[in-house]
Amino acid sequence: MAGFSSSRALSSSSLLLIFFLFSFSEAREILVGGKTGSWAIPSSESQSLNKWAESTRFRVGDTLVLKYDSAKDSVLRVTKEDYANCNVSNPIEQHKDGETKLHLDQPGPFYFISGTKGHCEKGQKVIVVVMTPRKHYGISPAPSPAEFDGPAVAPTSSATSLQGGLLVVAFGIFALGLF
Repeated sequence: MAGFSSSRALSSSSLLLIFFLFSFSEAREILVGGKTGSWAIPSSESQSLNKWAESTRFRVGDTLVLKYDSAKDSVLRVTKEDYANCNVSNPIEQHKDGETKLHLDQPGPFYFISGTKGHCEKGQKVIVVVMTPRKHYGISPAPSPAEFDGPAVAPTSSATSLQGGLLVVAFGIFALGLF
């Protein structure tokens, strides 16, 4: 019976670990501006898409979704310079389908402007900054003794702290076995 309980706890903890790994790395589809029709000339500075983008975290693998009237507008991905100058003549990418999906495949800034003459100058543009993925290396190794300049610390018995640690581990396995 004890073997069944410990294998159940092990499989429960494995499933929990897998869930956490995938839940934090899941790519998302993000509607630009948070609603349909946001790809438009903003009515005020507070309605600027850059205000929205500054409060949103973008990750590698996310997809931006822009919904707009394809008969009247388009989306251009441009360089930083073309963004600043609202230059529509040399886009990196051009989209005119009315429901554009833009895959964010690398960290760093992405610059988008409207392809309709005069719209960019009136504020229809956005900079999306994609975060650099964090690297998880697990437990860091202890620094070598040579890195410390202070006096050496006398060793002490760790028997009581070891018992406390085993108690915490046993409780965790027991708790996971219940779920």
